Amino acid sequence: MGFFLFMLLFLVIHAATWPDLGQSKQSVQKCVRCCSPTGTPAAATSSRMSNYPSWVMPRLQPTIDITILKGEKGESGEKGQSGVSGKEGIPGQRGYRGRKGQKGQIGLPGNSCKHVYEAFSVGRKKVLHSSDYFQDVTFDTEFVNLYKHFNMFTGRFSCYVAGIYFFNLNVHTWNFKETYLHLMRNDQEAAILYTQPSDRSIMQSQSLMLDLEEGDEVWVRMFKRERENAIYSEESDIYITFNGHLIKPAED
Repeated sequence: MGFFLFMLLFLVIHAATWPDLGQSKQSVQKCVRCCSPTGTPAAATSSRMSNYPSWVMPRLQPTIDITILKGEKGESGEKGQSGVSGKEGIPGQRGYRGRKGQKGQIGLPGNSCKHVYEAFSVGRKKVLHSSDYFQDVTFDTEFVNLYKHFNMFTGRFSCYVAGIYFFNLNVHTWNFKETYLHLMRNDQEAAILYTQPSDRSIMQSQSLMLDLEEGDEVWVRMFKRERENAIYSEESDIYITFNGHLIKPAED
C-alpha cells in the first residue's frame, strides 16, 4: 500500500515538468527526402519521439574548388648541366626514302686543283728553199696539238699558260746548201740552228727552255744570206719536226 502511494506522489510531482504530448506531436516536423533514386520526392517519414524533442538535421558535405587555390605559373629556371652520355643503342631500321629537295644555289668558285698541260709536236714533209731575206717555216703534219694552241697555218705556238717551256727543232740539211734557222720568241731570236754547206746531208737539232708569259709566240724563221738556204724532206718521210711542252706553270 505504501509503495503505490509513493509512486502516485512521484507522478504528481513530475507531471508539471513533462511536455504536452499532444502539443509535441504537432510540433514535430516531418523530414522529406529531397531526391529519390527515381528523381521524385520520397514519402514523408516521421522522426521518432524521444523524451526530449530534437530536430533531424541534413548531413552537409563541404566541397572545395581546387582551381581557386591554384597559383600563377612561375618563371622557368636555369638550364641544368648535361648528364653523362648513355651507351650507343642498336641501329634502327632504315627509313623510307624522302622526297627530292629543291635545287640549291650556285656556290662560290673554288680554286682549281687540276693539272695544267700544254704540248705540241708537228712535222713538215715538203722541202723548203728560202726565197726572201726572212721566211716563216710552216708545217703540214700534226702529231700532237693540245687544245689547238699551235696554229698550223701560221706555224706559230701561242702561249695560253705562263710558265717554263721546253722546245726542240730538228731538220735535215741539203748537201751543198747552207742551213740557217732562227728559233723565235715573238720578234726576237732565241736560238740559232746553223750548218755550213757540205757534200753530204746530215740531221741537225736545237733545243732550249723558255720562260713564257701569256700571249707570247714561239716559231721558226729561215734566214737567207749570200748563199742559198734550204732544208730537206720527202713526201713519204718526215725529216723536219718542231716540238714543245710545258714543264712548270708560273702559278704552281
